[in-house]
Amino acid sequence: MLTPFKLTHLGGEHCVTGSCHLVQAGGQNFLVDCGMVQGEDRGLSMENWPVSPGQIHYVLLTHAHIDHIGRLPELVRRGFRGEILATHPTKALLIPMLRDALSFSDWGEEETSATVRRIEAISWGFEYGEPFALKNGLRFTFSRAGHILGSASVLLESESPRSSILFSGDLGVKNTPILPDPDPAPACDLLVMESTYGNRLHESRSDRVERLGQALVRAFSDGGKVFIPAFALGRVQELLYELNRLRTDDVLKEKFPQLAKLQRIPVMVDTPLGLELTKIASSLSAYWDREAKAQLRRGDHPLNFDRLYAVTNSTDHRRLLESKGPMVILAGSGMCTGGRILDHLKEGIEDPRNDIVFVGYQAHGTPGRYIQEYAGKPGGYVELDGERRSIRAKIHVLGGYSAHADQKELVEWVESMPEKPKAIKLVHGEAGAREVLGDVLRSRGYEVV
Repeated sequence: MLTPFKLTHLGGEHCVTGSCHLVQAGGQNFLVDCGMVQGEDRGLSMENWPVSPGQIHYVLLTHAHIDHIGRLPELVRRGFRGEILATHPTKALLIPMLRDALSFSDWGEEETSATVRRIEAISWGFEYGEPFALKNGLRFTFSRAGHILGSASVLLESESPRSSILFSGDLGVKNTPILPDPDPAPACDLLVMESTYGNRLHESRSDRVERLGQALVRAFSDGGKVFIPAFALGRVQELLYELNRLRTDDVLKEKFPQLAKLQRIPVMVDTPLGLELTKIASSLSAYWDREAKAQLRRGDHPLNFDRLYAVTNSTDHRRLLESKGPMVILAGSGMCTGGRILDHLKEGIEDPRNDIVFVGYQAHGTPGRYIQEYAGKPGGYVELDGERRSIRAKIHVLGGYSAHADQKELVEWVESMPEKPKAIKLVHGEAGAREVLGDVLRSRGYEVV
């Protein structure tokens, strides 16, 4: 069935981060993603790969999150001289994401700059839905995955013998602000599919902005700060869109009259990368969904509003740490593994007037996961930059903000195929999620390997 494709998982097969898959066909070696592991996940050292970086011809990227692109600098440093293929938005987001990641590494500025310039020179952007021919009867096609701006599923096809393999990438959720919905899945022989939330259902997406409003109403009742750990790419832009809705949507204002106070409360974006990526996202409005485009045409920019402030330098960041609430602070990283959110949490997590709102997945071993698990328990604490802090702030987990499809949506995406694949391989999920989703798919007649 897999002929002529040989598939080897180099990362992300049994965990949520570090996605990296080797496909060999027609004398060509492809990587689908080259991501960095996070939390307690483990990746395979490049020394132990079945082919060396110098033997890889192409890297196909599903999107620009670090757990899918973060090892590209290492790949280049170890001899990769092929090409990096992505959608146009992913190509635009790639370099800022890598520069930021390398700023936390032990790389020197000279090596960082040289590596980033090399990656930029060998990266190419493509449109959705346009098959592109490669050597030896192979071709690839990107389709919309709806996860973040530029995210894609990748279909690899061989003409002789005729065969195909589809990588779902990270699948998003319908009705996500700014993003078009995922495209229906194309037909394939083997489907390699993510399973992050394969064992659960999300809260209603239609209710999520209301739940955010309710959380803010409660949070501001005692004048504290609201900390929202947010991924710079995707989640910051979604939250700005929804905070704007809470200020302008007449239906929401009537439902939550207390939100009138929100008009006067500052929203601080304390993530330089998030600010840079928001500018890039604004320049990519051609890839927005219809609703966001219509809002822009009306003169209401979806990512900008009154009382929205950019915290651009370290001096302003330090001042913000000392500022009094009420205010909303968006800061990275999304799993609290680094970035400016750590400073805010060290200053504010022990104050019961403050609130922490989680709007994304927290991997095992990350501070965000520990905060969620130990909040409300006697003596509950978390280690932040090696410093112990008691968890006294109020914790909110808004599941409706996940950027990953849940079990129902994953199954619906598979069922959107014009015909059943010969086999499905589940990756990018914890063991329980993979097992549950596998059982559900088998019960519907699919072959899950």
